[in-house]
Amino acid sequence: MRRSHGNGMKKAVKNGIDRISAAKRLLADNRIGLLTNASGLSKDMRPTSDILRERFNLAALYAPEHGIRGAKQAGGADEDHIDPETGLPVFDLTGAGGAENPRALDNIDMLVYDIQDVGARFYTYISCLSEMMSRCSARGIPIVVLDRVNPISGVRVEGEILDEAYSSVVGKHAIPTRYGLTPGEYARLINKEKNIGCELHVVELAGWRRGMYLDDTDLSWVSPSPNIPTVDTAIHYIGTCIFEATNISEGRGTTHPFSLIGAPFLDSRRLAGEMNSQRLGGVRFRRAYFTPMFSKHAGALCEGVELLVTDRNDYRPFDTGAILLRTIREMTPAFRLDEKLSCKLFGSDRLCRGAISEADFAQIEAAARGFAKNCAQYLLY
Repeated sequence: MRRSHGNGMKKAVKNGIDRISAAKRLLADNRIGLLTNASGLSKDMRPTSDILRERFNLAALYAPEHGIRGAKQAGGADEDHIDPETGLPVFDLTGAGGAENPRALDNIDMLVYDIQDVGARFYTYISCLSEMMSRCSARGIPIVVLDRVNPISGVRVEGEILDEAYSSVVGKHAIPTRYGLTPGEYARLINKEKNIGCELHVVELAGWRRGMYLDDTDLSWVSPSPNIPTVDTAIHYIGTCIFEATNISEGRGTTHPFSLIGAPFLDSRRLAGEMNSQRLGGVRFRRAYFTPMFSKHAGALCEGVELLVTDRNDYRPFDTGAILLRTIREMTPAFRLDEKLSCKLFGSDRLCRGAISEADFAQIEAAARGFAKNCAQYLLY
């Protein structure tokens, strides 16, 4: 057996699709719609769509952000089309019309959800799930979530709880940045707390424990979107996604998105020295130079830092990202913040009001603890 990142043995784990037989009676004799993308794979790398087509009556596919094959860049979407491989209609849930498409649910009796999430509030797949739960509830269509592990563990809960005044596709409901739930647990939470009231079924995981990261298991990491290539990227993403709301590159267009942070006008020596002097737990900063091939500062040499995880148990990516942003803001006159987008990503207008203070961090942490306590009733593992 392979060893985990912590030098222990990899633990045998099954995702919901690997236990699809448990839902045989539920799925039989229904026209099934499947909301999925390239991460919807069984343990032996078979697409969920192939498995459902073989065993049941798969009638339609639904594409989230990045498209049904997961090939589109940020904000990219498929248009409605016929999938050339399966011959099934594909309904785009993020482009014009999106989930409001009046035809999207006409020919199904049940919707199945199977996408690998990354455990971050602003990752749009859970917003897509939320929207489809509401629409299916209104039509009397049950939803089956084929559960998947939270790849950054289900223990740590951190970050600002979304003020729903800033609700959007990058954060629909009042949950923290790192919310510590699996997709099935998240669905249970919002179905009750938001009074969605859909008929919800979860095909549970087998073998997973809340403290496990995905690479503690014998499951393979398959990028759920183009810019989350590794488990460590998903961890950094909790803290560095906020740079999407600035004129600082978050590393898109490089081989280390969300690990590289920089811009042509930054001083890498000064920034790395300042960040390392703060001795933040579980992370180190190295001076970095990079040239994005696309996105912000495409083709321009950027200076900044690369974040390197040294201890996952000690690393607090949300706090680290906020402190990194505060540091750059204080030392860089050219820094700019998109206030509207920052409110959506951060979850509140705190960044618009100025630097995040220690009192702010204390308030955020206390609220996250309260959220975690309330979630206990929705946990499955």
